[in-house]
Amino acid sequence: MLPGMRQLPPLAAVRAFEAAARHQNFTNAAAELNMTQAAVSYQVKLLEERVGTTLFRRERGRVLLTDAGRAVAEDVTRAFDLIDGGFGRLRRDLGATLTISTTLTFANTWLAWHIGSFQLANPELAVRLDADHLLVDFASSNADLAIRSGHGDWPGLHADLLLGVEFTPMCSPAFLARHGGKLTPSDLLDLPLIGADDPWWPYWLGEAGVAVDPCEMRAGIRLDSQASEGHAAMAGQGVAMLTPFFWKTDLAEGRLVQLFGQVSTRGFGYWLVVPETRRHLPKVRRFRDWLLATIAEERES
Repeated sequence: MLPGMRQLPPLAAVRAFEAAARHQNFTNAAAELNMTQAAVSYQVKLLEERVGTTLFRRERGRVLLTDAGRAVAEDVTRAFDLIDGGFGRLRRDLGATLTISTTLTFANTWLAWHIGSFQLANPELAVRLDADHLLVDFASSNADLAIRSGHGDWPGLHADLLLGVEFTPMCSPAFLARHGGKLTPSDLLDLPLIGADDPWWPYWLGEAGVAVDPCEMRAGIRLDSQASEGHAAMAGQGVAMLTPFFWKTDLAEGRLVQLFGQVSTRGFGYWLVVPETRRHLPKVRRFRDWLLATIAEERES
């Protein structure tokens, strides 16, 4: 046996003994543990054989703790109380916090602006946002759910489509005014482009009738997310390829201008993804219902 290795008897037997000692009755212990009375009796006998002493006296249909049984029962019950308390705290902690993994773009352009209404409707629930480009590993993460861009085909995860990813060039009104007030798609090739290495650019230009080799795209500002690109465009730094849904308010309030009516897509979408094991947690269901309803309402407005 390795040094420091625990010498525990079978825990199923210990659990049966603790319940029987607490109830002083094998039948009641069996009902609590969802076992048969015979199964409890067998587990107690197994434990007695393991420790080498009798723990209960059986007399007249009753079971009474022996001196040895009474000596260990208090410690065992205290140990189970500690275990139950530890897992109870864990259940409360998991139930009281909703952890959402999402992309920087979705967090900064939409979710951070709307999550307050969910929080107000669920004041007992703390909400934590983890914004990152990396796909969350649910097996090693505290995340309850995630919002990700893709095709929705992640094995082992339930996925709800939130919105399709569309894109079109945008800039600030001041930038547009500095460049004549009106542009054609081919004009973009001679302008500062934000995120010019993004494959959306040659795709959109191709659909607009402007053939371009991605390798020949003019170098421009490279940023870490569409959220940053949109803010750079509002600051007059160039033209950014943006998703209209995320920038509705900025377009309506004149901080951005959509240059052309053409909006392209590559078939990607934003999805709410949840492990099947967490899909029916009340806090997850509440957030899912709120998110789907809020996005649907905003898309229709």
